[in-house]
Amino acid sequence: MLELYQFEHSAFCLKVRLFLQAKNLQYKVVEITPGIGQINVFKLSGQRQVPVLKDGETIVSDSSEIIQYIETITNEPELLPKKPHEAAMAHLIEDWADTTLAKAARLELIKAAAIDPSLRKALLPNDLPNSFKGLIDNLPCEFMNGLTEVLNQGQSTALLNSLEKLSNSVSSQPWLVGDSLSIADIAVAAQLSLLRFPFSSGESLFGKGCLGFADNPRLDPLFTWRDQLEKKLIETDPAIL
Repeated sequence: MLELYQFEHSAFCLKVRLFLQAKNLQYKVVEITPGIGQINVFKLSGQRQVPVLKDGETIVSDSSEIIQYIETITNEPELLPKKPHEAAMAHLIEDWADTTLAKAARLELIKAAAIDPSLRKALLPNDLPNSFKGLIDNLPCEFMNGLTEVLNQGQSTALLNSLEKLSNSVSSQPWLVGDSLSIADIAVAAQLSLLRFPFSSGESLFGKGCLGFADNPRLDPLFTWRDQLEKKLIETDPAIL
C-alpha cells in the first residue's frame, strides 16, 4: 500500500494527491503536523519537507520525483505527454507552477492571512490545541500587517497578468497541453489552491483566499476550471484510504 506523508494544505501535497487519483491508485494519507510531526518525516526520508511517498521499503520525496516514480508503477492514463513538443511544454508549465507560481501564491497567502484572522485560524492543523489557535487568532493587527511588507506590488501585478492569460486559455480549451489531462494541468491546479481554496480543503477554508485573486471576476473561469478538474478526479476515484 502506498503511503503519502503530507500536510493537508500544502499545494505540493495536493499535486501528488491529484496525480495519484488520476492514476486510480489506492494510497493511505499520513497527516503530518508542522513542527513535531516533521521529526518523523526526517527519520523516514532524511528531510523535513513533505510530500514523501512510501512504497514498501522505497521512500521518495519531492513532488516531481514522486510523480516520476508513480509513472514507473503505471503509465495509464498517460499524464506525461509522449509527443516531444507536448512533453517539453508540459515540463515547462510544471516547472513554472512549482517555482514562480508557487512562490508568488505563497506570498499572496501570507498577505491574506495577515489581514484575515479567520483564514489564519482555518489554516492551522486540526490537532493543535484550541488555546494555541486562539493565540494565533488574536495576534495584534500591527504585528500581522508587518508581515505583508515582504510583498512587492509589482509581483502581485505580474502574477495577476499571468493568471488572466491562463484564465483566457482554459475558457477556450479544457487542457493546457494537448487534448487530454496532463501533469501541466495538475501542477497549475494544485498551486491555485493557495489563492482560492477548493472544496477538498474542507468547509472552513472552501472559497476563502487572497483578495484581488479569489474575488477577481476575470479569474473566475480559471478557478471554475480548477474546481471541475479536482471534483472530477476526487468524485470518480475512491483512492484515498
